[in-house]
Amino acid sequence: MKRLMLCLVLAGLAIGACAPAVPETVTLRVGVLPILETLPLYVAQNQGYFAAEGLQVEIIPAASAAERDQLMQAGQIDAIINDLVSVLLYNKNEVQVVVVRFARVASAQDPAYRILASKASGFTSVSDLAGIPIGVSEGTVIEYVTDRLLQAEGLAAGDIQTIAVPKIADRMALLDSGELQAATLPDPLSSLALQSGATLIVDDTSHPEFGTSVLSFRSAIVDDSPQAVRAFLRAVEKATTDINADPGKWTTLLTENKLVPAPLIGTYQLPVFPAASVPSEAQYADALAWAIERGLLSGSAAYPDSVNDGYLP
Repeated sequence: MKRLMLCLVLAGLAIGACAPAVPETVTLRVGVLPILETLPLYVAQNQGYFAAEGLQVEIIPAASAAERDQLMQAGQIDAIINDLVSVLLYNKNEVQVVVVRFARVASAQDPAYRILASKASGFTSVSDLAGIPIGVSEGTVIEYVTDRLLQAEGLAAGDIQTIAVPKIADRMALLDSGELQAATLPDPLSSLALQSGATLIVDDTSHPEFGTSVLSFRSAIVDDSPQAVRAFLRAVEKATTDINADPGKWTTLLTENKLVPAPLIGTYQLPVFPAASVPSEAQYADALAWAIERGLLSGSAAYPDSVNDGYLP
């Protein structure tokens, strides 16, 4: 009898040892701006995809890129949606963030950034902008896209003039009033400016390699919790597939989170969100070359240290 009891106990222990451990819920905090690129995060949360992966994801709104970056520097968030210029600046002295996925890319159908002229300016072509101050946020992807699009369309670097108007709302208002003759705006705010009478000069549908945004994690999170990053990206991939399959389904999330200007709700057509992918080494090198040209930095972390596709599903 004692031998039988011992065998049963040992058998129970063996079965318990073989059973998979129940994963602990991991919390990830993502700092976001009210931009369209965040829609897959809200969809993944709304559809329960993060929870299904054993994740508790806190989406933490920030009013500006500066506020978002302060949260990241303080270690209060684990991931952000930003861009390659921002990544280069983060990693100029040491690797602080790692790009794990595209958040949005321009395509031949869907622009991410537009250079617009005021309706009062009479400008209709790139050549009209030679020597004209273009409203941008300096030292950011907005200025990078402005330079690269105009250069790609034949404008000499010396003829490209910009003026700092950091806040997008101010840039839009000054463009609408004619106080700014030209400005660069992200989509969908550029769509609203067009609706208000601005003139399209050029956008990144003709040069989609420049119009990108990315999802970046703190390097410590990537190093210490790689499985959590992979789980996060699996959930984002499911959400992305849902959005692309039925883009008209997400009006409530767009409205609640102010991802599309109110006047465009109901008429704005969502872009196709990118499937699992990361920026190329050529894209990274071009952004770095521009940042060095602009005197923003003298160097930054190498591509393999700043961009990693190993966490994609």
